[in-house]
Amino acid sequence: MTEFVRLEVDGGVGTIRLDRPPMNAINRQVQDELVEVAAEATSRRDVRAVVVYGGEKTLAAGADVKEMADMTYSEMAERTHQLSRGFGAVSEIPKPTVAAITGYALGGGFEVALSCDRRIAGDNATVGQPEILLGIIPGGGGTQRLTRLVGPAKAKDVIFTGRFVKAAEALDMGLVDEVVPADEVYTRARAWAEQFANGPTRALAAAKYAIDRGMDMDLRDGLAFESEVFAALFGTEDQTIGMRSFVENGPGKAQFLGR
Repeated sequence: MTEFVRLEVDGGVGTIRLDRPPMNAINRQVQDELVEVAAEATSRRDVRAVVVYGGEKTLAAGADVKEMADMTYSEMAERTHQLSRGFGAVSEIPKPTVAAITGYALGGGFEVALSCDRRIAGDNATVGQPEILLGIIPGGGGTQRLTRLVGPAKAKDVIFTGRFVKAAEALDMGLVDEVVPADEVYTRARAWAEQFANGPTRALAAAKYAIDRGMDMDLRDGLAFESEVFAALFGTEDQTIGMRSFVENGPGKAQFLGR
């Protein structure tokens, strides 16, 4: 039973809810619980897509600095793998994921958002990687996922300066994908997730796998990998249902619910 992170499931959408008042600071326990809840979201057949949400006030204001301040090199070296795994646990979910960002998503909080497939922010949102101001760097995936998202120049600007980026600029920079009124963030994120609630789960997982793994390859290897993943879908129920429906009823009418 987790204390600060829980999975709430409704209508095919699972909400990973961060709830450690007042600012959802991410300590070791929260990191471990993120791993546990992400694994639950992965395994549950009634979860077709996932929203990551910290409530109306904030997603997560960052790692628990008080907990980290007195850690030695050897202590942190032992913890580093779990740090990255905890902040990036959502990235391992083979289903569409979206971060619903209200208020602050800083440091580890933004690294959690970066591990999602999409980021929807409220007009009150502030994001950033301020670790440099503490004399460290992002250690939960920030230097890698942010660079892959917006390119090295923008990533270096955000990480080198440690500055806080408001919602409008975050949208312009590509740090988030959509900005909506703050009180509509969860509703909008859930609406995005709901479009996959009746979708082809095997095909969606394969698409995510091909995209994410392909980013680590050159184009030639990526194309070969895509071909393997594509071929593997022939023989799945998704492919049988989807193509049979296309032939019999035309495009866009396949029903995958209940598999």
